[in-house]
Amino acid sequence: MELRFKLLAEGARLPDRANYDDAGLDLHAAEAATLEPAGGRVSIGTGLAVEIPPGHAGLVLPRSGLATRHGIALTNAPGLIDPGYRGEIRVLLLNTDPTERFEVRPGDRIAQLLLAPFVEAEPLEAAALSESERGERGFGSSGS
Repeated sequence: MELRFKLLAEGARLPDRANYDDAGLDLHAAEAATLEPAGGRVSIGTGLAVEIPPGHAGLVLPRSGLATRHGIALTNAPGLIDPGYRGEIRVLLLNTDPTERFEVRPGDRIAQLLLAPFVEAEPLEAAALSESERGERGFGSSGS
């Protein structure tokens, strides 16, 4: 499947895979930013717009290497790109390290994009729902 991107900024680059069989496409920063320690947040542009195919969504996911080595997370993981959105892909980074600031340079890999199919569900009000083994027990927990 082809995934069309439009480059919006000088220095923007198409996403790529580190390994040929990786599920996610690495997204690169198109601008520099500094994340202050202990909760510093920033919205970083990728300089890209994408044409997500109908029946699919783009999920912006964190990079485990950034999380492990630097405590960098995404504030809204996963970020959701709807198929009709044509604006710039922006990545919302969060620095969880208590003492170290984190510098982002243009070209750095900052997140990954995963294309996922979805079912278009039609909401329907119902007087009752079918029974299940779990029922209403364990909201926020599997009971373990």
